[in-house]
Amino acid sequence: MDLFSTSDLKKWSVLLALPILGACSTVGPGMQFEQTAGSSGNGAEASSATVPTVVKAITPQLVKSEKELRDKQASQDISKLLGKPKPYSIESGDILSIVVWDHPELSGAVMAPGTAGIAGVDPGPGTTPSPGFVVDHEGMVQFPYAGKLKVAGMTEEQARNVLTTKLAHYINKPNVTLRVQSYRSKRIYIDGEVKAPGLQAINDIPMTLVEALNRAGGMLPTADQSQIALSRDGTTYHINLPQLVQKGVNPGSIMLANGDLVRVLSRDSSKVFISGEVIQPRSLTMHNGRLTLNEALGESGGINPLSGDARQIYVVRKSATEPVVYRLDAHAPGALAMAEGFELQPKDVVYVAATPLANWHRTISQILPGALSSAVGAVNPIRP
Repeated sequence: MDLFSTSDLKKWSVLLALPILGACSTVGPGMQFEQTAGSSGNGAEASSATVPTVVKAITPQLVKSEKELRDKQASQDISKLLGKPKPYSIESGDILSIVVWDHPELSGAVMAPGTAGIAGVDPGPGTTPSPGFVVDHEGMVQFPYAGKLKVAGMTEEQARNVLTTKLAHYINKPNVTLRVQSYRSKRIYIDGEVKAPGLQAINDIPMTLVEALNRAGGMLPTADQSQIALSRDGTTYHINLPQLVQKGVNPGSIMLANGDLVRVLSRDSSKVFISGEVIQPRSLTMHNGRLTLNEALGESGGINPLSGDARQIYVVRKSATEPVVYRLDAHAPGALAMAEGFELQPKDVVYVAATPLANWHRTISQILPGALSSAVGAVNPIRP
């Protein structure tokens, strides 16, 4: 004979489950964000290395201060890059075409192996060499009757005037045409998220940042227009094209110089991560360096209505010293406006916590599988 009937077992299961439910009402699986700064607990609580020490509530004042700090950090001085187009100056390695009219015997060319003047770029070995007078490593060019002339640093017009003055001692009113046949002295390099990365020669067309990007075929859809790195003389300038346009600065006024390296970074390097109680936990790429908390929640499908706690929306950000956690209470008045004004940074983690009821249910399901359904069945027995 059984000591307990089926109804007694159900009652005992309810009685055993109640203390466990009460003990687990404040504990559940998932992240637990507690501010430890200023806590008066024992040493074990203060020594926790897994709990962030800074938790900030997202308020209108915080959104305003974050914007001011972001604008201050983004205001890198790029005044050294700005300028007006200047005439091309001849340098060592360029090939000049010099013609003295009515004196074809003076137009004998010095052959430059492996050079061609088409588009001002040296195509490399295996091509038909083009005639011209090569500017040597000292910046000198040699021409009949005129001898050696220092032309490095001069424009075409200045070099032509100097040569005309020299030839005037031997020829009556010489008519001289001088132009650069092949541009080989100045080059810039562009790589990253562009269609045709590689070397580009600086010619008589001013080499601006916009010109270089267009010559490279434009930026790919994966390019981040807010992250263009320009390296010059050991200094790297970070250029944000949308921000420049917003400030009224024309990107076409950024002049490139010989040896500059332009790198267009990918949007994949600026991801944020959405996890927790959302419809679609995922990683999101920023839109040209900008993504708000409201946009991130929207693109992930929003908060899960069955298990998400709108009062506990967290943004975990790694700082130079320690992680910082921002908390948004979406039930507060104006919360959506604050979420739209709160801009995320690359590698931020947006986490939506579960409701106490969801945590309670999951904890009981892990400790006593089937205990919750047994308790509910005992309280509400199915009647035949």
